[in-house]
Order: sequence, then C-alpha cells, then structure tokens
Amino acid sequence: MNTSDSERLSSGFTNMGFESTDDIAEADVVVLNTCVVRQSAEDTATGMLGRIGKRMKGNSDRMIAVMGCMVGPEQSELKRRFPYVDVWARPQEFEPILETAGMRHGLDPEGCLSGAVPENPNVASFIPIVHGCDKFCTFCIIPYRRGRENSRSAFEIIHEAEMMVARGVKDITLLGQNVDSYGHDLRPRMDLADLLEQVNDISGLERVRFLTSHPNDMSIRILEAVRDLPKVCETINLPFQAGDDTILANMRRGYTSGQYLDKVALIKEMMPEVSLTTDLIVGFANETDEQFERSVDILRAVEFEKVHISEYSYREGTFASRKMTDDVERAVKKARKATVDELQREIQGRKNAVLIGQKYDVLVEGRKRGRLHGRNRGDKLIYLNVLDGLGVPVPQAGDTVQVEITDSSPFSLEARLLKAEAKVKKEKVPVV
Repeated sequence: MNTSDSERLSSGFTNMGFESTDDIAEADVVVLNTCVVRQSAEDTATGMLGRIGKRMKGNSDRMIAVMGCMVGPEQSELKRRFPYVDVWARPQEFEPILETAGMRHGLDPEGCLSGAVPENPNVASFIPIVHGCDKFCTFCIIPYRRGRENSRSAFEIIHEAEMMVARGVKDITLLGQNVDSYGHDLRPRMDLADLLEQVNDISGLERVRFLTSHPNDMSIRILEAVRDLPKVCETINLPFQAGDDTILANMRRGYTSGQYLDKVALIKEMMPEVSLTTDLIVGFANETDEQFERSVDILRAVEFEKVHISEYSYREGTFASRKMTDDVERAVKKARKATVDELQREIQGRKNAVLIGQKYDVLVEGRKRGRLHGRNRGDKLIYLNVLDGLGVPVPQAGDTVQVEITDSSPFSLEARLLKAEAKVKKEKVPVV
C-alpha cells in the first residue's frame, strides 16, 4: 500500500514540474513515507527522519514532509519531537504535501493529482481499492492511523487500471487492508467479485490479483470469481495469525482455528491448484508454548506456499496495549519465529522441488541482481536461464514466455526458456 501511495505522490510531483533524485543532499523536497505496523518499522522511520533532519539543517528553502501510518489524527507530539518537519500528512493525504511544495517553489498543484497514475509503472503494479479497516484486531494500530474502511468507486479504479495498462502494466494487484470487504460502503452496493469481473474485462491486462483478505469476508462469490475469471490468478493470501482459539479470541479475529481450516478446505475444494499464503504472529500476549504449537499444527496441516511471520510487537494505542501484558520474552519470540522459519523452509523446499519439469507461462518483470526474472500465475518467483549479449533478443519486461522448471530452492525456481510470444522477435533465445 505504501509503495502504491509513493508512486502516486511521485506522479503528482512530476505533473507539477519536479524531477526526482536519489540524493537527499541535493533534494528541494524530501518525503518520508512511513509504516508502523510493527514497532521496529516505526523505530526505523524515526531514525531515518532524524538523519534527514541533520542533513537538511540550516537550509530553510528545503522542505521535509512525512506521510503514512506514522501520522495519526493527533500530531502535536510528532511536531514537538521533529520541529524541522514542514508537513505531516496522513495516509493518502497528498494535497498538503503538494500545496506546501508548490508555495515554496512558485508552482501550482491544481489538477496535478487527478489521474495520479505512476508515470513509469512496473509490469506488475498495485491499485488501492479500499482504504482503512473496520476489524480493530487488538494487536493492530492500522484502523487508528488509516481510519475506517472507505471504498473507491469502481469507475475510478477501472479508469486507473486502463491508464496503467496503457503504460505497460500487465499484472495488477488490487489492494486493501481488508480487500474482501470492498464495496460494502458504496451505493449501489457491490463487492470484490463485481469489481474483479470489471477488471477482468480490461483489454491488454493479463493478470489480476488481490490482497490482503480476512477469513470472515472471503465469500463464495469472491472464490467463484477467482475460479472462473480467466485473468484472476488462483493466489489467495489468507492470514490466520494464530492457531489457538483463546489467542484468536484475545486478538478479536472473529473466527476459530476450526472455522479457518474449514475455509481453507473449501478454497482447496473449489481450486485444487490454488496458491495459499498466510500471515502469522508469534509471541502474542500470554501465548504459551502449547498455544504456539497449535499454530505450528496449522502450518503442517495446510502447507502454505509462503508465510509472513512477525513477532508480536507492542503498539501503543491498540486495545492490546491498554488491556493486555506483552509478557512473552523477546528470546522466546525469536525462537518461535526461527521454528516457523525452519519448518516453512522445509515445506517450501519440498513443494518447489516437485515442480521441476513442469511448464509455466511466466510474465517477465525485469532483472533482479542481474538476472532475468518473472512470475507465474501462482506467484512463484522464477529466474530465467538465458544467454545475453550474443546479438539475439532476450525476453523483455512485459513479455510472457513459456518455460520449463529446471531447479528449485525454498524461495525461487530456475527455468529454461521454451518459447516466447511475438514480442520477442527473430530467432529463439539460446538456453543454458
């Protein structure tokens, strides 16, 4: 979500006449976009802000802005701690930043945010469709920082998606803190399945994804849309957060472990080839070793393609910070995270190994650490073994190529090129 917000604000600056620079020392405007979902993220943001302040000290012509989840409705303490910050902007509040920058440099921001689509988006890009969250899980600060759920209109989303496709985007991920609740606040009412149908019809778009989901809002209609719409990828991120029912109740997640597993069983029944990922918190308040083991049991039972693991982080302002004691020692949290990492590495390694010899269509996204890479519909990271520099074209970002998997690791796959679509001209690319 923050990446998407940064891209849109950058587009607004470009429309005003600014140029981007990677060098803070020469920047007229520096914007720090923050995440505070965990304490470590907020600590990183405040440390970075301190360094930025020192580098720009003494130059009143230069501007510092802070946006994102670090900025809540009450900003007096932030202003006291960081008096050199010129603008504080809550998530998606781009106008104050552009207006202040415009006044400083004699530029008019009027209209610069309309259609603020990234100028040079990646082949795989994001579109926020619903902001905020109404769930109020006891561990989460996001509803207090991003506010209640607010769905964007389908017309606005489709227009933005069409513009992004016109700029080369082939794979779009629809974003929301709770993306499955999209549309409940719109009139006439619609849901995520309705939106997926409209996005699926966009000419030139190849793949559609969405995240993050909540088990209670993952409806049959949404699952049917994923199963039946040809461009919607069979990839679902379904956080379970804990495997013990007492911990889930203390988190106010609204379901039991049994109900979660029933939803997983339904998804796998409807889409046997589905790629399931999840989120897990270890070391939540009062979590015992036995309760943690129930989380491990779910990991073993489901065998997710990927698990986003986090140690429970005390967040001031949440229900848990007011009513619960963060009494699990940090060393215990780290040990539990290491246990999950080790188990998941084994699961992913085994699941990826059986894919050797399989053929997939891969959408090439570019180069990573000098190597050509892309993803299949199941969101597997695949490196392409092709020879470069021999005077023949190699696949480019945006090309869809057919590959055969030749090797695997727990985190990625290796593949050889079988054939390329018409965009890769001339003869075939030699393989290693």
